Amino acid sequence: MHYHKLYADDDGESHWRLIDVPLEERSFAPPAKAIQVSDQEAAEGLLFLRLEPGWDEPAHPTPKRQKLICMSGCVRVTASDGEFRDIGPGDVWHMEDTHGKGHHTKAIGDEEFRAVIVQLPEPKT
Repeated sequence: MHYHKLYADDDGESHWRLIDVPLEERSFAPPAKAIQVSDQEAAEGLLFLRLEPGWDEPAHPTPKRQKLICMSGCVRVTASDGEFRDIGPGDVWHMEDTHGKGHHTKAIGDEEFRAVIVQLPEPKT
């Protein structure tokens, strides 16, 4: 399993990185059999999002660290360095470009884009 991470470097330029999620077989819901599961990650909030086909926005940084899980439709997300990813059903996008130039998002295709956003706490320093 993996997710698409969008982050900003020290100069405010945003970039993509593919992050592998390690899974380990363990008992998640006893007495059920052990399954492949990742470590737990803390969350602060959960939102549902819908964008109409063709929705387009100016470039901006994400307001907070969050993960978007696409349920349907597709968006093209372009980092400020010009690299883009198409986020579609089943894709997970980790937004961490909270400063700098941000990213541009546009709904592509004829289907509305539907997603769940899990907002994350700020990392402890």
